Amino acid sequence: MDKREQFLAGERPEDVALFLSDSFVEGEGDGLAKHGEQVDGGVVLVVEGDQGRSVFKTATGMDAMGFAKQAMGTDGEIARDLAGGDCPDCDGSVEFIFAFAEEQNEEVGGLYAEGEVIHAYAYCDCGTAYSEKWVTNEAE
Repeated sequence: MDKREQFLAGERPEDVALFLSDSFVEGEGDGLAKHGEQVDGGVVLVVEGDQGRSVFKTATGMDAMGFAKQAMGTDGEIARDLAGGDCPDCDGSVEFIFAFAEEQNEEVGGLYAEGEVIHAYAYCDCGTAYSEKWVTNEAE
């Protein structure tokens, strides 16, 4: 099982996952692309939390948690493989995604009692930031 599969299964709660479209990794040489998994339209990286937030800020110019707070206000659909999404405002392309996993917590209840939860935040090329969260064992 690779790092992305482990992350999506909720087995890497100390890490964050990033999707960066080709426009963010072009001209980087082999930089980010060689450290992540090539997917259609970009690269997905799974890295330790602090390092991932730093990479996110360097690549996008945004603070990861500030971006997440902005995106929480709008529900959208993010691909379960973190390689894209469907913007609620247009048919545009995802520019980047920031995601983290939270371990199951029955005391909190709700979604968190059902299993590990993936929190994902996407940014569309139209400027819309949106989010989605899901339990790792849910079918797509």
